Amino acid sequence: FVEMKYNPAVTSSRRKCRRAHFAAPSHIRYRLMSATLAKDLRAKHGKRSVPVRKGDEVKIMRGDRKGQKGKVTVVYRKKWAVYIEKQEEQKANGQNYQIPFAASNLMITKLHPGAKSRLKHIDLSLKQKEVAKAKGKGQGAD
Repeated sequence: FVEMKYNPAVTSSRRKCRRAHFAAPSHIRYRLMSATLAKDLRAKHGKRSVPVRKGDEVKIMRGDRKGQKGKVTVVYRKKWAVYIEKQEEQKANGQNYQIPFAASNLMITKLHPGAKSRLKHIDLSLKQKEVAKAKGKGQGAD
């Protein structure tokens, strides 16, 4: 039993979806490299996830380092990697290297305060949701 797609212009081919994902340009990867928000931020901003940015404070949710916290130092879109402060390991020669994390395995606990435009954009979408909700309630009462 196969259900029809809703939009015939969008492919559901696994091969094409993977190609689009891994060949995505930087401005699309920005959106794809999103992390969930902590419950308090989710309630405050009305969003479930936000793209990760340098300066955000995150908590690691998966892997050996689950539960550890730190500040994002680099978001390397080309490698799909997020690097976190003090998350390092040593190579055989004694040199330290930073461990890459996938954005999906992180939770943002504190948004970078310097990103005024991002906060403005998040709050704008919250207002738009509230307006749409109010309109929906008004129509149902008629």
